[in-house]
Amino acid sequence: SSEICFLKMKDSRLTCENRNFMEKKYVEIKHVTKSYFTKVAVKDVSLSVPHGSIYGLLGPNGAGKTTIIRMITRIMYPDRGEIFIDGEPLQDRHLQSTGYMPEERGLYRKMKIREQLVYLLMLKGLSKSTAVERVDFWLKKVNIYEWKDRTISELSKGMQQKIQFILTVAHGPKLLILDEPFSGLDPVNTQLIKDIILELKEEGTTTIFSTHRMEQVEEMCDYIGLIDNSQVILEDEIWNVKKKYNKNIYRIEAEGDLTFIKDISGLTVLEMKNKHVTVRFHENFTTKDFLSRAIDKVNITKFELKLPGLNEIFIELVGGGERVKSKK
Repeated sequence: SSEICFLKMKDSRLTCENRNFMEKKYVEIKHVTKSYFTKVAVKDVSLSVPHGSIYGLLGPNGAGKTTIIRMITRIMYPDRGEIFIDGEPLQDRHLQSTGYMPEERGLYRKMKIREQLVYLLMLKGLSKSTAVERVDFWLKKVNIYEWKDRTISELSKGMQQKIQFILTVAHGPKLLILDEPFSGLDPVNTQLIKDIILELKEEGTTTIFSTHRMEQVEEMCDYIGLIDNSQVILEDEIWNVKKKYNKNIYRIEAEGDLTFIKDISGLTVLEMKNKHVTVRFHENFTTKDFLSRAIDKVNITKFELKLPGLNEIFIELVGGGERVKSKK
């Protein structure tokens, strides 16, 4: 393309390249349907989660996300369709290499933290000595080691969430399934858990991440699958999703008088301030067209394509559904 664009994005994983899905899939869901009596919870759903990626499973309440997760973890079974893990049909043995963190906590409130974690990790197949070693490592990593001899009932909601996270990751799973993992965490501990999830990704862990917080999805996920009314309505790499719903809105910053932009017929001015202007390009009006008119008039210091946020895209696609939470 002869067009020039400078994109300022928080996530360095997003690029101008039109990348395709990774070839190797770790989780594949093929034409899966699940009903509860007369209620269809999941209808002919197919999803592909690339190996070593963070995949955002999104949708309004009641869309079918939890049912999909429960089928991957074999809490329930599909009525029709197949689920594959690393190319093999899903079996119970795959659960040994899966870590599932449900939104609802499943910890023994009166049992001591360290003792409980060791016990639960042994149920996942670790020896006692290995379980003790892993528990101590993770308690220190999430800054909660000094609470090891307390009970769950003595902990705050955020601290309980960190214990639940340890239980999910300490056995070294190849697949993580995280349902609202930052619930109850303050900003410091939210960032701590985010950093750990990204570290695990670098080590090759595949993560399915379900949340209503779109800013967290934009920051962390490589791919998204959007479920609504029991069906998949969108699945793609985040960059491609943003590109598809791009509305040709640009922000320009420059040294000089920007009022000349009002006279350019190929665009609409949305906002104009002293040092910057936000515009929408009309169809067939290109960045080359704009720059050819502007280059001799002002010194452009930033020319930025304003891609829509996932929150905006989510609301547009889901329509009359609930509004997802967004950072203020």
